[in-house]
Amino acid sequence: MSAPRSPSQAMELMARETRAAYGPVPHGLDGIAIGPGFRLFAEGQFLLRCESGYGYHYAPGQGVTIERPPRGDPDEETLWLYGSVYSAVACLNGFYPLHASAIAVDGKVHAFTGPSGAGKSTLVAGLGQRGLPMFCDDTLLLDLSDPARIVALPGHKRLKLTPEALALTGTAAQQPVGAETGKSYVAPPAGDVREPLPLARLVFLEQGQVCQWQAIGGAERFARLADDHYTQDLYREAVRPDREMQFALRARLAAQVDMARLVRPISAEGFAASLDLAAARLGVAGKGE
Repeated sequence: MSAPRSPSQAMELMARETRAAYGPVPHGLDGIAIGPGFRLFAEGQFLLRCESGYGYHYAPGQGVTIERPPRGDPDEETLWLYGSVYSAVACLNGFYPLHASAIAVDGKVHAFTGPSGAGKSTLVAGLGQRGLPMFCDDTLLLDLSDPARIVALPGHKRLKLTPEALALTGTAAQQPVGAETGKSYVAPPAGDVREPLPLARLVFLEQGQVCQWQAIGGAERFARLADDHYTQDLYREAVRPDREMQFALRARLAAQVDMARLVRPISAEGFAASLDLAAARLGVAGKGE
């Protein structure tokens, strides 16, 4: 087993391996050609060819090559680079991506996870209004190289919100995200954290009639870690973990990370109640008011 990485080494590794330059990308890897709309892991490399004509190729030690098509949309280019490509590079370098948005409290990371549209970014923005800085939006990258602790790397994506989320959180749009997402970039109300921190808690967002926060324990923690988000698809394709490896990974997360569920109605009132409840559980009720 390799030696644990220090937080600074983890940050330097990702910065080095995700540096990008423009140029042609191959049509395949290891003798396997792919067409537009497909991706491929082979020989420790990653290739993505988008239907729009964009292409991305990662090779260890060489960073990411971007092939930009004529009249390519810069907004789409950024979304792919900081989405699938970043997660793929992370997986190939020993990191584990989770579909989550997170804030920092007293030097530790508290992350919120759930399916797309569950309100992860909205809750992070709302907690920012209570004084809690954003740690990441949408993708939480974990360094598991140290068996004694799980370290999270700060986010590489800007905070994005829908018009409804902007209204709920009282945040101002900076500029449209573009690429037909319907979202806008916003500045995290309490700023963001730029250094790695230990992961303390994972909160699963759920919909229900009554707003409540419930601790998750025992075998349910293990079961909760099954995720069908694209980041997990990328991890499985890149690492190809067998059942024993997947079991060990989930068991470790279940043992080392506190877990809870936050249930709330999907409404303005439900959001306000869940924000108050989350802030109270994080020890910052009323902060920023």
